[in-house]
Amino acid sequence: MKKKYITAAEFDAKFDTGEDVSAHYDLEQAVRPGLEQRRVSVDFPAWMVQQLDQIARRLGVTRQSVIKVFISEKLKEEEL
Repeated sequence: MKKKYITAAEFDAKFDTGEDVSAHYDLEQAVRPGLEQRRVSVDFPAWMVQQLDQIARRLGVTRQSVIKVFISEKLKEEEL
């Protein structure tokens, strides 16, 4: 399907009247600023890894997911 290009004014008018403008988005080029992934290497003591693994098993998620949630929660606390 060939993309139909419209002007910004046409796009705004369609949006303002509640028309579906999603056909005019190029979702393959979409980015979410600030959410790009970056690899970080961190060494944890064995006892910490064991506790993280226990929590991960209990929740049915990966260790990495637990670490991300814990760090995210702490960073949100620090913002307040």
